[in-house]
Amino acid sequence: MARKRKNGEGTVRLRKDGRWEGRVVIGCDEKNLPKTKNVLAKTKSECVEKLKQLQEQYTPPKSDKVKPEMPFGEWMDFWYQNYSRPKLRPTTRAGYEGRIYQHIIPELGSVPLNQLTQNDLQQFYARLKKSGRLLHTEHYGKGLSDRMVRACHMNCRSALEKAVQEGLIRVNPAIGCKLPPKKAREMQVLTREEIQRFLIQAKAEGYFELFLLELTTGLRRGELLALQWDDLNLETGELKITKQVYRTKEDGLLISQPKTKSSIRTVSLPPPLLAILKEYKEGVNSRWMFPSPVKEGSPLDPAHIRTRLHLILEHAQCKQIRFHDLRHTFATIALGNGMDVKTLSAMLGHVSAATTLDIYTHITNPMRSEAAAKIDQRIGKAAPQESPAEPQEKWAMTTFQPYVGRKRKSGTGCITQISENCWEGRYSPVWPDGKKHSRNVYAKTREECETLLPGLIQQMKAEIRAIKESGNLDAIPDGISEKKKAIAAYMRKYPEVTSKSAIAKAVQVDKNTVNRYYEEIRREMD
Repeated sequence: MARKRKNGEGTVRLRKDGRWEGRVVIGCDEKNLPKTKNVLAKTKSECVEKLKQLQEQYTPPKSDKVKPEMPFGEWMDFWYQNYSRPKLRPTTRAGYEGRIYQHIIPELGSVPLNQLTQNDLQQFYARLKKSGRLLHTEHYGKGLSDRMVRACHMNCRSALEKAVQEGLIRVNPAIGCKLPPKKAREMQVLTREEIQRFLIQAKAEGYFELFLLELTTGLRRGELLALQWDDLNLETGELKITKQVYRTKEDGLLISQPKTKSSIRTVSLPPPLLAILKEYKEGVNSRWMFPSPVKEGSPLDPAHIRTRLHLILEHAQCKQIRFHDLRHTFATIALGNGMDVKTLSAMLGHVSAATTLDIYTHITNPMRSEAAAKIDQRIGKAAPQESPAEPQEKWAMTTFQPYVGRKRKSGTGCITQISENCWEGRYSPVWPDGKKHSRNVYAKTREECETLLPGLIQQMKAEIRAIKESGNLDAIPDGISEKKKAIAAYMRKYPEVTSKSAIAKAVQVDKNTVNRYYEEIRREMD
């Protein structure tokens, strides 16, 4: 059996033309996709040697501080910044940085690299499991989850493996550590009756087409929200999935290609769904299939859809599930209705059918048993086993009536939840110039926002009366909120500051407000 090459060593293979090819990842391009380089040789040994030289050419220069006796924390930082970070997507970087700089370095950073033992790591994992949580301990307890402990171990092991390759230590102390068992996340799916109630409520709240498409195709959330009308052939019903949308703390919404090649795929939509989307398209004036109602020219924010999903589930009297569980719901129904695993795997964008089988074992096991019984009957000519007849389940339409909610009276403004801890109150009256000019207030809770909004309304009404009495239309606001003016003033005064978090802290506004105006102000400055 051939020796499996270690992670980071690249790959070596024999081509059809008889030559050997070596390939290694050297970083990521501007779209955060892996960049590779290759070498060719007549023999395998020559190819391996050329591959080592290629790796050395693109390996970052070693620091004078990189020594066997250096603190483990300094090595973790050096390994992450030079070897790991350039190859990671922005969302993955956030997870790495949280584990490395909030847990690993504070706990083990002072231990010399060449003196770090397996016992040190084992005790560290035990502390994480017992009292490693830094936030929200009142809701989740003091200890970190098994998944988080295993992720910290993965980072330590990778960094120490690189230290072995660099000759800084002889063996990797992370190998052989006992870890919490790997548990799959609990899968929850909606029943048929819950799906009916859910879609009825989604239609009442204006999200019917989005969630119907999700339950019919099983797309990932980022793939669904990144869809554009150009991706859908309204004649053939072919839907191309070629990109995804995701959010980062620093850069806001970003569009990129899916993580794997198998995620780039084409899905055929059933005719009834295609007819619904055709009708829906007539009322959408955007290149995005599901555009943002707040920011023109942008898709819906994944965080907004997560919040909206939980509200719809609550109003529809369904159990609370994750957005990804809608994908599981689609797959479960598809398998239950006889779709073969290979076709489902292609629709879901899995790397292989083995991934689909692993995730949906609870569904596919009965299918295997049924197939084995049929084979036994055909080949072994065994008598079919009679089973008690089960009454066929009747799928009657639900009589559920959608929750409408309390409508706000005219002239009382509107309140919107922007994030988990931020509510926005907005009042948009018609001013003497015949145009609507809005102003906003922000609060951490809906109740606090309800308290602040009446004061804003009274202030704006007083200004409108004063302008009408004086006839001075120059006193009418220009439509730009006071917060935007404050953000613009700060950015013009300190153009070197590009961190949105720093701007939000300096101006004393929430980061969502900075995200809303940042690009527009930058264009005005340029």
